[in-house]
Amino acid sequence: MSSFDHAELELFRDNVRRFLENEIQPHYEQWEKDGWMPREYWHKLGENGLLCVDMPEQYGGSGVSFHFSMVVNNEMSHMGLCSLATAISVHSDICAPYLEHLASDAIKSYWLPRMASGEAVCAIGMTEPGAGSDLAGIRTSAVRDGDFYVVNGSKTFISNGQHADIVVMAVKTDPSAGSKGVSLLLIDTTLPGFSKGRKLEKMGLHSQDTSELFMDNVRVPVDCLLGEEGKGFAYMMNELPRERLNIAVTGVAAAEGTLLRTCQYVQERKAFGKPLAQLQNTRFTLAGCHAEVLACRAFVDRCIDLHAEGKLDIPTAAAVKLYATELQGKVADACLQMHGGYGYMLEYPVSRAYIDARIQRIYGGASEIMKEVIAREILGR
Repeated sequence: MSSFDHAELELFRDNVRRFLENEIQPHYEQWEKDGWMPREYWHKLGENGLLCVDMPEQYGGSGVSFHFSMVVNNEMSHMGLCSLATAISVHSDICAPYLEHLASDAIKSYWLPRMASGEAVCAIGMTEPGAGSDLAGIRTSAVRDGDFYVVNGSKTFISNGQHADIVVMAVKTDPSAGSKGVSLLLIDTTLPGFSKGRKLEKMGLHSQDTSELFMDNVRVPVDCLLGEEGKGFAYMMNELPRERLNIAVTGVAAAEGTLLRTCQYVQERKAFGKPLAQLQNTRFTLAGCHAEVLACRAFVDRCIDLHAEGKLDIPTAAAVKLYATELQGKVADACLQMHGGYGYMLEYPVSRAYIDARIQRIYGGASEIMKEVIAREILGR
């Protein structure tokens, strides 16, 4: 078990909940209708210490355990604010570690404090129109030209794409070397030749902006290379456990919140003259969901401890991501059914929980990819 103050963690959790209840929940439904979270809320999140929480203090973070960062994700997801949870997770828990672990001191000192304050929003550019889970298949090129890389290509399904000030971009620096030809660049979105395409309309996570990005002869300074040239694929593999664990935290927390709200609903809603909660089908269905969520929570919490200790490996992260996201979808479906026709109405939170859950089994590596990763571990290649 990692060493940290549990009382401080719970105090932090209370502060996160209070902020979300006062500053986010009153506006969230409108954001979902508008398909947009106003930029000023990134600054509010930063002012309240909810961005890049576990980054070192010298870079604007709080220098606390990874557990604290997961509290932010957990509380947002539990309250059904999954668009916000996804946006913050990408920024704080996926992008920021790339900078902390791989960027030069100058890059870290300039950008990380801005990310922690909300002044700068970060996205990660991996997926392309022809390359999704197969990251070795990316085609965006970066050709060295003196003190610059000239970058050409496009990315799609990029979370935080519209808000992004910087992007951790996966590029091919050696097209003939397969996965060993992939490198990572930190690209400022204000550079000439960089453009943001349309904000993509999604089935769920409506207020979390997702975009296409285009690069036409973008000249990126060589000191924006993250780590070493040709090692980008290895770096991405190193960071995947944290990314997949984040998705698992969202999954189990969203399932817990949906189940809690449904238990309240079935005690109020009547059918055949009595509350739904008194019908055996309702009781057994929700009891089964509860048991599975408890088991999933134990697994997720164990993986949080493992990651904090630097011991979470790729197969275990794949397993927790697979388990939590599949269960999230199962629980959301069962709970929607408990609501009957009302569950199909967007004004009911269970409807949003259902549609927001669907992407969880796709991004960060689809469930089928997770099964292959696990199979290779237990069966060999």
